[in-house]
Amino acid sequence: MAIRCGKMKSPSLEATLKSRKKVKSILNADESIIGQTLLVCGWVRTVRDQKSFAFIELTDGSSFANFQIIAEPSMIERLSTGAAIAVQGEIVKSPGGKQKYEMQAKELRLLGTSPSDYPLQKKRHSFDFLRTIAHLRPRTNTQGAVARVRSRLAYATHRFFQERGFFYLQSSIITGNDCEGAGEMFQVTTLNLDNPPKTEEGTLDTSKDFFSKPTFLTVSGQLNAEAYASALSDVYTFGPTFRAENSHTSRHLAEFWMIEPELAFADLPMIADLAEDYLKALITDVLENCAEDLAFFNQFIEKGLLSRLTHVQNSPFVRMTYTEAIAILEKSGRSFEYPIKWGADLQSEHERYLSEEHCKGPLILTDYPKEIKAFYMRDNDDGKTVAALDVLVPRVGEIIGGSQREERHDRLKEKIVSHDLPLEEYQWYLDLRKYGSVPHGGFGLGFERLVQFITGIENIRDAIAFPRVPGNCSF
Repeated sequence: MAIRCGKMKSPSLEATLKSRKKVKSILNADESIIGQTLLVCGWVRTVRDQKSFAFIELTDGSSFANFQIIAEPSMIERLSTGAAIAVQGEIVKSPGGKQKYEMQAKELRLLGTSPSDYPLQKKRHSFDFLRTIAHLRPRTNTQGAVARVRSRLAYATHRFFQERGFFYLQSSIITGNDCEGAGEMFQVTTLNLDNPPKTEEGTLDTSKDFFSKPTFLTVSGQLNAEAYASALSDVYTFGPTFRAENSHTSRHLAEFWMIEPELAFADLPMIADLAEDYLKALITDVLENCAEDLAFFNQFIEKGLLSRLTHVQNSPFVRMTYTEAIAILEKSGRSFEYPIKWGADLQSEHERYLSEEHCKGPLILTDYPKEIKAFYMRDNDDGKTVAALDVLVPRVGEIIGGSQREERHDRLKEKIVSHDLPLEEYQWYLDLRKYGSVPHGGFGLGFERLVQFITGIENIRDAIAFPRVPGNCSF
C-alpha cells in the first residue's frame, strides 16, 4: 500500500490505517462522534492557506459532500488539488451550515502527489472533455454521483428480485445464437485474420476456430433465462450485452448492461405488472438512499428531476395498445420527423410525445405488429400482432421492452424459419417447447437508460464508466 511505501514517521498513523473512517459515516454520525480522534483518507478537492490556519476539502467518494479539515499551514506545503492524503485528527462541531462536523488535523501524511498538470482543476469541465479522461472523471461531482446512484440501482435490482423469489442466473456472454435475429453481433474468434484458414470453396473455415463454429458476444441473456425459467420458474440475468450497431446517437452503446427477468406460468399482463412494480421500487430506493446525489442532479443536470421521479413513483402506469397509440399520434396534429403509420416501429420522438404530452406520465404499450418484433414473441389471435410490451417514461422514452414468449412448438418453429434463422442452432430452444412447455415471458431493461432516467444525464456515454461506441474503445 502507498502508506507503507512512504516511510512514514508516525507508527500510530500506520497502525490505525485499518480503522479509517469514511466521510459518509462521519457526516451521518450522531453527536457522540464529537471529540473522537479518527483517521480519514482521500483526495484533495481544494486547499486554502489562511496564513494562521488552512482549509482542506477532502473527498473519499463515499458521499457527495466533501469533508472539511482544519490544518496547520505547515501541513499543506506540498498539497494540491488531486493529491491523496491521510489525516488523523479530532472531530469537532462545524460552525458553518454546510455540514455538521469537521476535523482539526493533528497529523497529515501525503500519500500521493498531484502535479500542476492535473486535468481536474476547480472549474466546470464539459462532458465531452471528461470522456477523454474517463479514468479520472469519477473524481468529479457528476460522475461520482452517477457511480453511486448506479451502484445503488444495481443493489436495489438484486434485492427486488431476490425478495420475490427470483434466482440470479449468470447467462453466457459468448453465444452461437442471435437472440434478436438482427445480425448486429460482434464475432468472437481466435483465428489468424492475416492468414485465415479457408474451406475448399474459399470461405472462412470456422471449424478451425476455438469453438469450431461461428460465435459472438451476446445481445441478450434471454434465451438462457428461458431455459432456467423452465426449471426454476422465476429467474433474472444482470450482465453485459453487446450490439454491433453503427450508431452515433446519445442513446446507444456498443457495450451495455441488461436486466432480464423471465417468469414461467405468466402472461403479458403479469409481465407488465412486474415491470411497473420494479421501476417504482427502484425509484423509491434511490430517493431514500441517494438524496444528496439526486439533489445535485436536480439542481445542475435537470431542473424538476425530483418531481418527475416522484410523479412516476406515485402514478399508475397507463396501458394502451400499439394500435391505440398510432391513432393518438395521427390525431395529435404534430409534425414528426418520422411518419406515423400502422406497422412502423415507434421512434423516440413518438414515445416521448405519448409519455410526456399525451399521458403526462409512464405508460405501457402492448400488442405490436409481428413484422417489427423478434421471432420469439407469442402470436396474438388476430394474426397481425404479438404479445409484446414496451414501457415508456418521460424524457427517456422506451426504458423496458418485453413479451410473452411463443410457447407453442410448431408455431415457434415456423417463426424461426420465416425469420431466416438456422433451425439447427435453435433446436435446443425448441426443445423447451417440446418437453413440458408452459406460458412464460419477461422483459429487458437497459441499465444505462435507467441511469439516465434516474439522474437526468443527457448522454448515455456518461451513464457508464467506460463507454464503448463506434470508433472508440479507450481505457
